[in-house]
Amino acid sequence: MALVADEEVAATLREAARALCCDAFGDRFTADDWDHSCGGVRVLVTDGPDLVAHAAVVERRLDVGGHPVDAGYVEAVAVRPDRWRQGLGRRAMERVAAHIRGAYQLGVLSTAHQQFYEELGWERWLGPSFVRQGGRLLRTADEDAGLMALRWGRGAAFDLSSSITCDERSGDDW
Repeated sequence: MALVADEEVAATLREAARALCCDAFGDRFTADDWDHSCGGVRVLVTDGPDLVAHAAVVERRLDVGGHPVDAGYVEAVAVRPDRWRQGLGRRAMERVAAHIRGAYQLGVLSTAHQQFYEELGWERWLGPSFVRQGGRLLRTADEDAGLMALRWGRGAAFDLSSSITCDERSGDDW
């Protein structure tokens, strides 16, 4: 397993990671989803020459309760479908969590699989979510149930019932 800065990932490995995400998510994985995973670091889990799991962490400036927070935002967590339920996603996310704890104030992700992440120490965000479009805030109530945070140390003081805001981006804002 390796944690690699995105710009240092070889082109063939980058394409393998994208293909793995497409295999794992099918048509739900869009070009925007891939773009959201670019620019930070990638956790690459291999078995011999084969890439079997992937996760990315990108930096996002979020507002929590009206205060700016540098967050490690998790994107494109995927395991090759024929290797599901073998602990590979857990291994990737443990490495993601270690990286986030060393580099950011808070970890954040959006998922429909909350139980998996809860087992790894992530907590459900309880407050309302918003997206900043230009100079205004738009409520993203449909995203509330999927937002999760990783808190530790001094960051454990982040109030999960506070509002959380991200900047607009192509595709899904969260």
